[in-house]
Amino acid sequence: MNCNFKGVYVTNIVWLRDDLRLQDNPALQSACDRGETIAIYIKEPNDTKTEARDWWLHHSLNKLQTALKNVGVPLVFAEGNACNILPQFIEEQNASAIFWNRRYTEKGIKTDGEIKTKYKDSKVLCQSCMGNLLFEPWEIKNKQGGFFKVFTPMFKELLTLKTPKPVPFTQPKEMRERVQSTLTCTLEELNLINSNKIWHKSFEPHWEIGEAAAEIKLQKFLEEKITHYKKGRDFMSDNSTSTLSPHLHFGEISPRTIFDEIEAFALSNNLENHEGIQCFKSEIVWREFSYQQLFHYEQIEQKPINEKFKGFPWELDAEKFTAWKKGLTGIPIVDAGMRELWQTGIMHNRVRMIVASLLTKNLLIPWQEGAKWFMDTLVDADEAANSANWQWVAGCGLDASPYFRIFNPVTQGEKFDTDGTYVKKWVPELQDLDKKYIHQPWEASEFDLKLAGVELGKNYPKPIINLKASRERALEAYAFVKNQA
Repeated sequence: MNCNFKGVYVTNIVWLRDDLRLQDNPALQSACDRGETIAIYIKEPNDTKTEARDWWLHHSLNKLQTALKNVGVPLVFAEGNACNILPQFIEEQNASAIFWNRRYTEKGIKTDGEIKTKYKDSKVLCQSCMGNLLFEPWEIKNKQGGFFKVFTPMFKELLTLKTPKPVPFTQPKEMRERVQSTLTCTLEELNLINSNKIWHKSFEPHWEIGEAAAEIKLQKFLEEKITHYKKGRDFMSDNSTSTLSPHLHFGEISPRTIFDEIEAFALSNNLENHEGIQCFKSEIVWREFSYQQLFHYEQIEQKPINEKFKGFPWELDAEKFTAWKKGLTGIPIVDAGMRELWQTGIMHNRVRMIVASLLTKNLLIPWQEGAKWFMDTLVDADEAANSANWQWVAGCGLDASPYFRIFNPVTQGEKFDTDGTYVKKWVPELQDLDKKYIHQPWEASEFDLKLAGVELGKNYPKPIINLKASRERALEAYAFVKNQA
């Protein structure tokens, strides 16, 4: 639906959520095109409390408030039910229009629908826009007219379509300096950061937050990494990934901007068909694939898409789950990943698959438990991607990894962290261990362990499971699914 409204100079409201940017923000631009604009961010009571993301959100909102102030758009904050606050705020500010970019979670769709219904026959213009995807989840269809349930055909189809161009930001002709309101609070009063906890302090050296940082990161990735992205992305210490995912999640940069700049870079460098370019494009489209699943499957964060998994014999071993969360499984590549997550708020994508496979297949712990932990500790945790990816690894999602594909963390480590650089960085207890044993210290002799200062069961745990035996047990459990009607 067109969000381009121009020529009417009145007070307009833009309701921001996961679109914390100026450039290519259709809702913000539509409001600014009409005239004087006020931006509002509302912390709702049903918002999932996730400490890592809340830390990022606080700093992102702070950066955005400054950027918007510089173009004459004040950003104010409120806490409570958006369906109650927005009508009061619109009336209080005598606003004639409200704009927002659409969300696709079940509760997001419900809230947006309630507000639209309230203003259906009103003089207040109430308009939602598409600002967070390349295409709407209902727009990309297969030959049968349904949505794609397999990724590769969807990717090929999307590449044949003309991707919408980003919307450049133009500031409103009428600027607003401040807002008087009885409904708003300060950013600090949202209490996104718990001052009594120091966990998130370890994140700070690893991140630059905000729209400007996202754009710089994209340009650096294009100039330095994208041509060897396909081959290098799986190697933990190669650092060929873009790390744009948290910026995408919070909407500090849009997928349209990324896609557009990739294509411009490819064209100017005669790299249109380069494998690195195509591979990175596929990752952006995988995000679209995840949002299709979020839109079409209710309670995707809890219910398996493949209904054969409803009675799967999961086993929630609390002690082993805790060891997994703390990076104390005794399996080095897994422990390195979980510790990287805890200390930085992110984890290398290949390692995410390894740790998820170990949890759901070797330990048979429900994928929902792993998904919850990722939601709370990842700065880039995204409702669509997180649920879809966990279901993919567990074997119960769309186009899922087959049940018999069980990642061997030892061989994965030996292949993608050959000299143990990644493990030694995050598991310093093993930094002096010969690389021959870095991914399986239990195979080292007592002499080699002593030489490296490693005491299994004392300063580094023994493995909490036998990889071979647990693989066989997993295959037996997954046979349950195969035998379902």
